[in-house]
Amino acid sequence: MTLPYPVLQQLWQQRNSAPYILCCFVFCLISFLYVFNKHNRSSKLNLPPCPPKLPIIGNLHQLGTMPHHSLRALSHKYGSLMLLHLGQTPTLVVSSAALAREMIKSHDLVFSGRPVTTAADILLYGCKDISFAPYGEYWRQARKICVLELLSLKRVQSFQFVREAEVGQLVRRLRNSNGVYVNLSEMLTATTNNIVSRCVIGQKFEAENGKRWFREISKTVMAHLTAFSVRDFFPSLGWIDVLTGLIWRLKATFGALDDFFNQVIAQHKTAERDDRDHSHKEDFVDILLKLQQDGMLDFQLTQDNLKAILMDMFVGGSDTTSTALEWAFAELMKSPVAMKKAQEEVRRVVGNKSKVEESDINQMKYLKCVLKETLRLHPSLPLLVPRETLSSVKFGGYDIPQKTRVFVNSWAIQRDPEIWDRPEEFLPERFEDSQVDFKGHDFEFIPFGAGRRGCPGIAFGIASAEYMMANLLHWFDWELPKPSKAKENLDMSEAYGLTVHKKVPLCLVPKLHFC
Repeated sequence: MTLPYPVLQQLWQQRNSAPYILCCFVFCLISFLYVFNKHNRSSKLNLPPCPPKLPIIGNLHQLGTMPHHSLRALSHKYGSLMLLHLGQTPTLVVSSAALAREMIKSHDLVFSGRPVTTAADILLYGCKDISFAPYGEYWRQARKICVLELLSLKRVQSFQFVREAEVGQLVRRLRNSNGVYVNLSEMLTATTNNIVSRCVIGQKFEAENGKRWFREISKTVMAHLTAFSVRDFFPSLGWIDVLTGLIWRLKATFGALDDFFNQVIAQHKTAERDDRDHSHKEDFVDILLKLQQDGMLDFQLTQDNLKAILMDMFVGGSDTTSTALEWAFAELMKSPVAMKKAQEEVRRVVGNKSKVEESDINQMKYLKCVLKETLRLHPSLPLLVPRETLSSVKFGGYDIPQKTRVFVNSWAIQRDPEIWDRPEEFLPERFEDSQVDFKGHDFEFIPFGAGRRGCPGIAFGIASAEYMMANLLHWFDWELPKPSKAKENLDMSEAYGLTVHKKVPLCLVPKLHFC
């Protein structure tokens, strides 16, 4: 879960209910006793600086609608290591590359915990997935399966046929637009979801009316994972989530997803496939069921374990990729020089071939720079996935208590003027002669995190993003719709959620390029 947004507004909208008034009274009493006791216990510790906080809610009011922006502004005043009090939840905010390096290099194990949030606990089968699972033996074994069997470079390459088919369909749709502007944001999301859906469960799911069920349920899950839960910030008042209807909504979504996964798994188990049918390609469900049946694992892969891992693939594999592509094309539209340079490279490499081939991508050095610069300016998860300390630790010269929630503000780190020249500008050239990469070894550039809890799906997401971008740059020239013809009029404001995407969808006119 990421930080709530906007917290106070959501609470205020529930003010007229009778149960809410009673909750407020009990809430104030319990919170006062908790804060008084907490102050006495922590007064002897050398804690990091903390911005002034209000009674009961602590620093919740200082998050704003864009927490990564608000936290960077606070770090400029109180330091790159801050301890906030979000309700009753102590939260450490790391906003510098040096501290991120110290955290991973010296204390990675201590910072490898995950807070158990209300939404993740319900939607992810008690956090039996990879991203939100508590650190321990199960997590190590489950992550090992994903890295070796689902997300390895060899496995990612084996799904190239899916990327080619879905991107090919996207290109055909754009060709048929007849010079009329299209909602590129929506089309990128649809294509990415189709790729993930086919790789994970072997097929796309579309209703007869054309509404994509997979896309809608994915949006619902992501909305739930960022919804404000009283229990997450005031554990002793978790029962309020029942009164507000949050628990019911989470369980309803979980029920629909659970039924869906049960049907998918049952279909895979009962499908009679001819061994001579070489056209069938294994999807993630096939692979996991095979591992489950072979009994070669060091732990029992239950049905719930399997479904939780599949849910991770859905949530982590689709929205992050489409969001990165959306920002990449928005930045290229605002920078015609970079757009021209990227298109010339792609068209030179592809030449007169009828399609962009996977082997072509490795020769597109500038395209890779464009994607890196996009991820630097617009990391899909600007605060990464929250961590939690497994024990108390001395970090950055301060005492950090056990069970402290930790956010790494990668967005702030990747715009740090002490590290980056002209950090607010889109300059893909900065990566042309640079060895800095996003794989978790260079702490000034960590859009996918780093250390034990870094994202294991980098290769999968990057392969889809690079291939899609190469095709769209090769086959089409792009223009803004006439009402906003000037690139200065392109709205670059953000919408905060599980991922930070453009607030206003990117609408462009594709013009077929004739080689």
